[in-house]
Amino acid sequence: MKLYIGSDAAGYPLKESIKKHLIELGMEFEDVGTQDPEKPMDYFAVSDLVANAIQEGKADRGILVCSSGMGMSIIANKHKGVYAAVVESEWAALKCRAINNANCMCMGTNLVAPFQANLMVDRFLNTEFTEGMGARSDYLVWAYAEVQKLDEKLCK
Repeated sequence: MKLYIGSDAAGYPLKESIKKHLIELGMEFEDVGTQDPEKPMDYFAVSDLVANAIQEGKADRGILVCSSGMGMSIIANKHKGVYAAVVESEWAALKCRAINNANCMCMGTNLVAPFQANLMVDRFLNTEFTEGMGARSDYLVWAYAEVQKLDEKLCK
């Protein structure tokens, strides 16, 4: 799996914690966000970089961290083929994949502790679309296809 990760200055400490977790898991990833809190990147620039990587096929999934996750998700969702979800719990990370097939997870450093973020990352990376959804799987596949049609119509 190709993974891109990024943060603005506010999300930098949590992003660095997540990076340590990913390294412990043996995951390879590209960090395109703030590298030094003294030289911060804006949330919209970082989100655009990660979303473009997903859109262009350089990344299968992305993780974005700012103070709330909301600004990052707004920008990421402007990109065709990028489905970004603001996630604040392990349960939400599981459901954003299983139900919505989200390929970008956004979180807020003001809302999520590092240990929670690691659990969320694990769920996000290890859950497949419709996993555990049983009888609802057919509906979810159909609904996702409908979302993709809207994506084609509304996004560039």
